[in-house]
Amino acid sequence: MTLYAEALATFDTLFAQARAAGIPEPTAMTVATVSPDGRPSARMVLLKAHDERGFVFYTHLDGRKGRELQANPQAALLFFWKALGDDGVQVRIEGEVEIVGDAEAEAYFAMRPRASQLGAWASHQSDTLDARETFEQRFADAERTFEGRDVPRPPRWGGFRVVPRNIEFWYGAQFRLHERYLYERGADGAWTKRMLYP
Repeated sequence: MTLYAEALATFDTLFAQARAAGIPEPTAMTVATVSPDGRPSARMVLLKAHDERGFVFYTHLDGRKGRELQANPQAALLFFWKALGDDGVQVRIEGEVEIVGDAEAEAYFAMRPRASQLGAWASHQSDTLDARETFEQRFADAERTFEGRDVPRPPRWGGFRVVPRNIEFWYGAQFRLHERYLYERGADGAWTKRMLYP
């Protein structure tokens, strides 16, 4: 097993444990981006797919995070599962970002609840909203527009895949005696693994 495969297998094991532990939303992760002028921002999103190609979430491509990721295609992800281990487990992932292909985005969008599909049409994500009623009216308009038929994916709605460059597993312990293991991909594509001081 390669070190990258080992890291992914470790993530899969922890992810399964988080699901089994009854954590309300084990797919929740922080996504950190940086604006073109160097200002960082972070928000919670939901992991929708992961495999050897990377970790995927979906959003409006023209919202703030979408714009920032297209201008600077680098991101950091953070999972924190408090119920695991002695004092919680964190998984930190950093890497390059690519836009998910149309076929993959279409397949995922088709699986979403209809109200979520309509909401994607109703929202101008991150733009100023003058009143909640305006958004509700846009949602009602989308309901009428697509009544009796499938809701298509909006043209600027899609997914981002974070292709890992670093994956760190942080195992919490009392008195800050944590354990940390860092997997890193070098410029030559080879992965290394090392322990870090807590």
